[in-house]
Amino acid sequence: MTDILSFKLLDGTSIPWLACGNGSGQANKVPVEGGMQALANGIRHIDTAQIYGTEEATGQVVAASGIPKDEIYVTSKRTYVALSLPPDRVLTAGSPYNTVSALPNDQPVPLDQVRASVEESVRRLGFVPDLFLVHNPFVAPPGQLKALWKIFEELKSEGKLKSIGVSNFRPQDLEAILEDAKFKPVVNQIEYHPYTLTHLQPVLELQAKHGILTESYGPLTPILRHATGGPLKPVLERIAERLIKVTGKTVDLATVLLLWTRAQGAVAVTASGNADRIKALADVSRLPDLLEPGEVEEITRVGKTVHFRHYVCV
Repeated sequence: MTDILSFKLLDGTSIPWLACGNGSGQANKVPVEGGMQALANGIRHIDTAQIYGTEEATGQVVAASGIPKDEIYVTSKRTYVALSLPPDRVLTAGSPYNTVSALPNDQPVPLDQVRASVEESVRRLGFVPDLFLVHNPFVAPPGQLKALWKIFEELKSEGKLKSIGVSNFRPQDLEAILEDAKFKPVVNQIEYHPYTLTHLQPVLELQAKHGILTESYGPLTPILRHATGGPLKPVLERIAERLIKVTGKTVDLATVLLLWTRAQGAVAVTASGNADRIKALADVSRLPDLLEPGEVEEITRVGKTVHFRHYVCV
């Protein structure tokens, strides 16, 4: 096993704090190569999904790695029967979290097909994933989200799923499934970074109340996708300069953001198909807590002055 920090989930299992995802960019084009590089460099968490078309590749990576499966944490997600992504997935800065809507042409899976859908993911992977998520609240037919979650609970009770959670869930979605839930979702995977904190407050408060861990996709959005980096950029630059002096190592803005994410108690899911970048991510995953409390607070405070989202509900 590597010495990567893990977070305890409310079902008693643990999840490595940093994951390599294969759902976007070059990582989606070379999922086998990228996955092998991630594992070779010590990363032990791979994030895939039905929509990414990479479950089979993820299974191949795990099988070919020579690393025991119980040392590799794999997350997958259940999505629509068919999905047609629009060419522009960027939301405007004013898009509130509680008004995300389904993408055009998406068809929810009928409840009587849920088990077959999950079984197909298991077949493609070659094993039961450590964590399986409802990819977004629109996966269920209208008004049937609670019924969908009940099926997930049944699959977990039967040992056909391990940990179960959700993704892109709003407060009203969480409340719908938490009512009379046998198993609470262990995580909610959402676009989470300093520039989403203000509009995420309601869902984050609800998650904290129920012990639901936040998983962050797009944790590097402020430096990768914001046009200028905003007011957070000089803060991250100043902190990176201090860490370079303290550690004598290369520290970039991405490192600072990922360490901030970990300091929030959130899992970071990021993607890369570049071998050097994957190695750098692996190095970050093993870093100690280098940020000072005041720096964590400053990133949080400055982040709350801007509202910027990049992703739609995917």
